[in-house]
Parts: sequence; structure tokens; C-alpha cells
Amino acid sequence: MRDQEPDAGHPGRRLSTKEAAELLGVKPETVYAYVSRGQLGSRRQPGGRGSTFDAKEVEALARRNRRESGGTSGSGSELSVRTRITLIDKDRYYFRGVDATELAARHSYEEIAEWLWTGRLRPGVTFTAPEASTAVARHAVAALPEHTGPTDRLRVAAIAAATADPLRFDLSEEAVLGTARILVPTLVAALPPMIPTHRDTGPLAHRLWSRLTGRDADEASLRVLDTALGLLVDHDLAASTLAVRVAASARAHPYAAVSAGLGVLEGPLHGAASGLAHRLLLEVLDQGDAAPVIAEELRAGRRVPGLGHRLYPGEDPRARTLFTLLEDIPRAAPALAAARDIVATTARHTPLHANVDLALAVLTACCGMPASAGETIFAVARTAGWIAHALEEYGERPLRMRPSGHYVGPRPPQPLPE
Repeated sequence: MRDQEPDAGHPGRRLSTKEAAELLGVKPETVYAYVSRGQLGSRRQPGGRGSTFDAKEVEALARRNRRESGGTSGSGSELSVRTRITLIDKDRYYFRGVDATELAARHSYEEIAEWLWTGRLRPGVTFTAPEASTAVARHAVAALPEHTGPTDRLRVAAIAAATADPLRFDLSEEAVLGTARILVPTLVAALPPMIPTHRDTGPLAHRLWSRLTGRDADEASLRVLDTALGLLVDHDLAASTLAVRVAASARAHPYAAVSAGLGVLEGPLHGAASGLAHRLLLEVLDQGDAAPVIAEELRAGRRVPGLGHRLYPGEDPRARTLFTLLEDIPRAAPALAAARDIVATTARHTPLHANVDLALAVLTACCGMPASAGETIFAVARTAGWIAHALEEYGERPLRMRPSGHYVGPRPPQPLPE
């Protein structure tokens, strides 16, 4: 016999945790996550055993979840997903309501990651990975061909690290946070170092530096790298972030969700865009003039990389912040001048501002990093943001990311093919 649904319409009726979870279509622990976020009120039962919930309030939350996760925005033309993480508005963006560029200017990448995950700052926090996790990740990455790109290395490292974590299927908030603080440094540690005397202690930016270039680090350059990581940690529902949320909606564990994001990130229109800008910048530096380089790009029908962003009609705030910091690095002057030449030359054709990919190109070019370094920076940075979105999605109704297909093929029944 099928269980009856809780009678939410009875005046003054209160539901147990189990009943509330059934009505919302979530796990009992998710009900308490709603309470901690202020989305649902609770009252302790007499004697302190368990909590009860107002039936009308639970039903209202269930209706809101169904409405907001229905797969379309108000216009019915775009996917809309409720999030408390990032807001992009009027050429600025905010992490949990705080200006992201100001956060990145004042706090380390690890501190910003904690802010995204928990809504709390932990001054001086650093992430360390256990030896078991780094050992298996390094072993897997070392087995890859020498020409393997950074995103492939990171994806292999993530999956390898998952096999060393027996708690990976625990999707409670505390367990996922523990995974996050292990996974991010594991990804960095798995990348082959370019400096023999590299270090795997201290801030993450310091550890990542030795995986990006063979040059010794100076404080100004490390500050730019750390700020870049903080600026890139999240950017609303980019394609890779949506992939992560789809995986998390199906209750994939965090390692698998991050792997889904890395798979999408590798596209030339996403994480790999900075590499295209890097090569363009080097060509301008080599020729000493942006005009012939831009002319060749346009003649070939290619979009000039490093310029414009559909979410910022004006200046990309991430690029503006990085360019300001790069001005404090003397060796960055030629690359900065080349970037400005690219912007000015292209403005005669289409007035576009520099985006973060061009700013990353200046950083990677002036620090002796390969063209793929920007992609590595992007991927490591965004891992923390992906986990923040996965945490949000684990608190939502499972499998809500299930749009309906609009079939346009031949109408059945069709004869069997011969």
C-alpha cells in the first residue's frame, strides 16, 4: 500500500523532519540545511527529540522550489538557477553580496574560497592535502603523455584523488567542505613542478607558481597570481559551472562534479581562451606593432581573443584589477604596452574593452609561463567556485536539472530501416 502524502493543508499542522523531507523531495539533512539558511523555520519537539516544521511553510517552500527549478527563466528562453554565490551587475560582480575585486585585493585565494563555501572568512587559512591523496594523483598524472594539457592533467588528478577518499560519497556539508580543502591543493600538487627547489607549503599561489614557470617568484608577481586566483574563483553560471551543478543535481560526488567542470572548461570559448590571447600577445611583441597582427586575425575571419565580454558592456572588472597590479612589475611593461596596442587598434573596428583573458596573457607572458598557464590558473581557481555551487545543489531537490527535449525528428511510427 502506497504511503499517503503528509496533509499539509490542515490548519496549524506541524510536520516531522521525515514528513517535511518527503514533501520537499529531499533528504532529512537537507531540511536542516534549509533551516540554517533561514529558508525554513523549525521548533524543537517537547523533550528535545527532533524538530517540527509548519506545514504551510514547508508547502510554500516546496512550491517555490518547483517554480524556481522548473528549467526556464521568466521569459521562458533561458535556464535560470537560484544561487546565493555570485551576482554580476553593471560591470561589477559580487561574492555573497561583497564586491569581488575588493575581496581579491584584501584576501588570499583560500580565504575567498572559504567565504564562498561557508559565508565566513578564516584569516590566514591554507589548504593542505594528505600524502595519500597527492601520491595517487601524482602517480596517475605522471603516467600521461608528455604533451598532455593542463586541464587533462587536473581531470585525471581529480579522479585519481577520488579513489583515495573512501568518504567521497558523503554529501553532507561538513564532508564536502573537508573534500574541498583537500582537493584544491591536491590538484596543484599533482602538476609537475618547473622549479627543482619548489615548495609545497604556504599559500596556494606560492605552490602553483612553481608549476607555471621556471623563474623565481617575487612578491609583486605572487600577489598578481594570488589576486587572479581570487578574481576567477567564480563567475555565476558559466558553462563549466552549469555542468558541475547538473552533476551535483544527480548527486555525483564532489570529485566527479569538478571533473565535469574541467571537461567543459577545456573549450576554446572558455578556459582555453587565455592561451589564444597569450599567443596573440607574443606575436604583437615579436612584430612590435598590433596593426598587422590584428589585420591577419580579421582577414582569417577569427575573433580577436582577449577582448569583450557579453556580461560586461563596459570594462571587465577582473581585467582592470589585474592590469593595475601588473603596472607594479617592471618586466610587465612591454606586455602591458602590447595589450593596450591591441585594444586601441581593434577599437577602430569594434570598440571592445580588454577582458580577463588578455590580463592573464600579460601575466603569463611577462613571467615566462607557457601559453597554457592561463588555463591552469583558471581551472585551479574555478575549482573552489564549482564546489560552492555543488554545495548549493546538494541542498536542492535531486535531478531538478532535467530539461525536456523538444523533439523535431520524424514522427513515429516509421518503418524499420533496411
